[in-house]
Amino acid sequence: MFHYTSYQWLFVFYTYCFLGWCFESAYVSLKSRKWINRGFMRGPFLPLYGSGAVMMLVVSIPFADNIALTYLAGCVGATALEYVTGVTMEALFKVRYWDYSGKPFNFQGQICLFSTLAWGFFTVLMTRVLHWPIDRFVLSVPDRVLYYVTMFLTVYIVIDFTLSFKAALDIRDILVRMQKVKEEMVRMQRRLDVIVAFNNEEKEQKKQERELSLAELSSGIRQRFADLKEAIQSKPSAYGEAIREEIAELRGKFSSYPDPRGNYKDVLDFYKRDMIRNNPTMVSGRFKESLDELKHMADEKRKH
Repeated sequence: MFHYTSYQWLFVFYTYCFLGWCFESAYVSLKSRKWINRGFMRGPFLPLYGSGAVMMLVVSIPFADNIALTYLAGCVGATALEYVTGVTMEALFKVRYWDYSGKPFNFQGQICLFSTLAWGFFTVLMTRVLHWPIDRFVLSVPDRVLYYVTMFLTVYIVIDFTLSFKAALDIRDILVRMQKVKEEMVRMQRRLDVIVAFNNEEKEQKKQERELSLAELSSGIRQRFADLKEAIQSKPSAYGEAIREEIAELRGKFSSYPDPRGNYKDVLDFYKRDMIRNNPTMVSGRFKESLDELKHMADEKRKH
């Protein structure tokens, strides 16, 4: 049962990568009511589905005559694969490409009971029904033809995966930089509010009631610098030399920050934009606000 050569297994893997992309893209597109080229890669392949399918075929081999054990093996094997893949991707890229946090009986948002039970069902369905036409096709193709087709697909998929991996790392680096700049801007804003409140009794220190975007923070800080400039000109005695030097130092530091109105949009090339738009379920714990801004920038870039 399912005794293949190495390149036949590879071809089976690519076949399920493609079928998984068809299923996932159709499902998400119908749900979103617009076409979405779903997946980590730009091409029509989803490696997680291919890995899951091959894993299901392999774990089912010892239990070919026992449907209950096939089901359990699929539940355990596919869930373990999904969890390890999700945790690894989140550690590498600082984002989660799927999220079960809203589902009951989930663990860390990476896996949930419903998906585990579904994996077992798909294992039985695939090994008992769906895979047999693919099995017959793979075995019917001449070895030399299948070999060259598989090698061609391998080159294409390796290139696509490499470019996608680099784009994901670039998105991670952008998120880290955005978060760092945002945290520094928040501290700067609070310090400017203290200076304004301490030197002007008519103005109270403002409380930040919600998380502000980089553009909002940048605009607010510019306004505070303008207010302080006006206050110093109208009442210079209220601001000593040390305060003026601190304001000048803060202004210089602020001018070194990238302009959120254009800088981050400019680094979103088509590969990164597509990766962000093609994964609408992408979430991040620490970088949630920055990721939301990046999604908004990607949508704006597409419209223009």
